[in-house]
Amino acid sequence: MHFFFLCAYILLMTGIGLFSMKKVRGINDFLMGNRSINPWMSAFSYGTAYFSAVIFIGYAGKIGWANGLSSLWIAFGNTLVGSFLAWHLLGRRTREMTTRLKASTMPEFFAVRYDSKALKVASALIIFLFLIPYSASVYKGLTYLFEETFGIPNIAALLIMTVLTALYLFLGGFIASTLADFVQGLVMIFGVIIMLFYIVSHPAVGGLGQAIPRLADIDPSLVKPVGAPGALPMLSLVLLTSLGSWGLPQMVHKFYTIKSEKSIFCAKWVSTGFALIITIGAYFTGSLSRLFFPEAMPVVNGISNPDVIIPRIFSLTLPPWVGGIILVLVLSASMSTLASLVLASSSAIALDLVKGALRPNIRKDRLMLLMRLLCVVFVIMSFILAVLPNPILSLAALSWGAISGCMLAPYLYGLFWKRVTKAGIWSGIAAALSIVIGGALLKGLNSPLIPTISASAIVLPLFIVPAVSMMTKGYSPVHLRRIFNEGTETDIDVNNTLAEELV
Repeated sequence: MHFFFLCAYILLMTGIGLFSMKKVRGINDFLMGNRSINPWMSAFSYGTAYFSAVIFIGYAGKIGWANGLSSLWIAFGNTLVGSFLAWHLLGRRTREMTTRLKASTMPEFFAVRYDSKALKVASALIIFLFLIPYSASVYKGLTYLFEETFGIPNIAALLIMTVLTALYLFLGGFIASTLADFVQGLVMIFGVIIMLFYIVSHPAVGGLGQAIPRLADIDPSLVKPVGAPGALPMLSLVLLTSLGSWGLPQMVHKFYTIKSEKSIFCAKWVSTGFALIITIGAYFTGSLSRLFFPEAMPVVNGISNPDVIIPRIFSLTLPPWVGGIILVLVLSASMSTLASLVLASSSAIALDLVKGALRPNIRKDRLMLLMRLLCVVFVIMSFILAVLPNPILSLAALSWGAISGCMLAPYLYGLFWKRVTKAGIWSGIAAALSIVIGGALLKGLNSPLIPTISASAIVLPLFIVPAVSMMTKGYSPVHLRRIFNEGTETDIDVNNTLAEELV
């Protein structure tokens, strides 16, 4: 039964890739779908890029086992801040400015907004390098599920996912990714509802009415508003996974591609509802994990491993046909995230580094081929890192901390604040990288402080950038009028010319 669902899913994704290949006529189609994605597809694409195997396998299991019901704070943060407020505050402004400034990637936006090719190159390299650990964490989450469900060795499972991701992205790019996201989003919603029904109905849980008392009998802190690890670790996780999404290029990219600014209202509510269903399903399942493993985490090769908590719960509670659906659910979530990561990283190198700095006159057909090849290179590099013995949560946390820490302040202040300066932006980037790299070297990847370190890398630059900007020279009024569309028609024409030169 499991293999039937898996094979059907692989055939569907391959078919979507082949179908989308006919619609890709250039870089704009491959990367952005010609900025014509309808709001429902945009919302599902945002949600499926947001939630992957990492939330089910890495985060929900480990955090739910340790914190109990207080892990639901992360679900509420992801829904309210990571989805609703992201679309409400950033969506319309991002769509308008990037369309007018002719920026198709975050580094391109930085180049025009801050009049800096150096910032464009630096941000492109940061995106490419630090998205690899996040991609690797998604692959590792999938391998645990495959191993528990099928008994397939890690390497074989990784190879299957690597080939499938590379194939349908090589063929269809963003169009293939968006079509797949819509299908996968529907599977995720249906799968989570069925999953919760069977898990809550299992004798170990005894239904909703018995779940809380049974958790309290194991440990009273599991049903408190703040679990045993404390308020700071929980706040760090909420900030990391909610506010941190605002600075991730694969998430921001969804605002670029939506059909119109009017479509954002619909996308905002669809995305919020999607996030609420998926996060509640994941973290509530994780919070019940102590009912299945009350004394200690599951052991793999003689070592406690939190990454196998959720796969073990699936194997204990779900009948075969439901297990097949859940397998496709987690696979769907992960493939969508991987597709967004691959497109964000490959565009950073092809458009922002190669075309933007090294070979500005590269032919369009060669640039398209380079984009496709970079998709393949990225998944191979992620595969190599995923083979190494690193914890899923730490890989994802460090990746989010580094990228969002470097990108969020330039992006957010670039949209709304005229007084931000180039010196302020560089100081924020330097601070974020110092915190993430220094913290990882000092504490190690297995440290429970990794989420707090990464959250600090996201939050502190939001204070450092304005502080430095207020003490350094700002941009000329002419440049600001061009960026914020406040000049004459002549100013706007000049702005468009400058944007084309920088991009």
